[in-house]
Amino acid sequence: MVQNVKYDIVKDLTDRLSGAKAIVLVDYKGINIEQVNQLRNRFRNSQVDYFVQKNTLIKIALHGMGITELDSYLTGPSAVAVCKLDEVSPARELVKFLKEVMEDKKFPSFKVGYVAGHVFSAAELTTLAKLPSREELLAKVLCGFNAPITNFVGVSQGIIRKFVYALDAIVKKQAEAS
Repeated sequence: MVQNVKYDIVKDLTDRLSGAKAIVLVDYKGINIEQVNQLRNRFRNSQVDYFVQKNTLIKIALHGMGITELDSYLTGPSAVAVCKLDEVSPARELVKFLKEVMEDKKFPSFKVGYVAGHVFSAAELTTLAKLPSREELLAKVLCGFNAPITNFVGVSQGIIRKFVYALDAIVKKQAEAS
């Protein structure tokens, strides 16, 4: 009976972890229940699945998905933040939570992240969280593409404007001469 329950838990974990663009392991010690609930709400609003489970069960689920790089980090208290839509959301939300709610205390803290098939250290996750959002980066790229065209149109209009002024001056000069 216990074996069936653990099998069901591992199956549920596998479902929650599969297709994830980001899996972040969090050391959650030093945080009270009220703060945990605030963090869960922030994660939920960002469509990040945040949960606590036994390390051995998490390890079994990850092994079933072919992910073995996180084994050495699954020690001590571990929470998991999983996002299937965005690679940066779990890291960004935890960094914002630390700054706004925990007033830059060192807990909860990143253990490691598995983002787009690569392992990210705690420092790399913090750096990743500080990058602009995907939408902001796309807007900057589009502005970069648009800038040469905008400049070309401005220069072209200047040339045409000067040409029209020159023609107007010639017409006025000829009108005065006659």
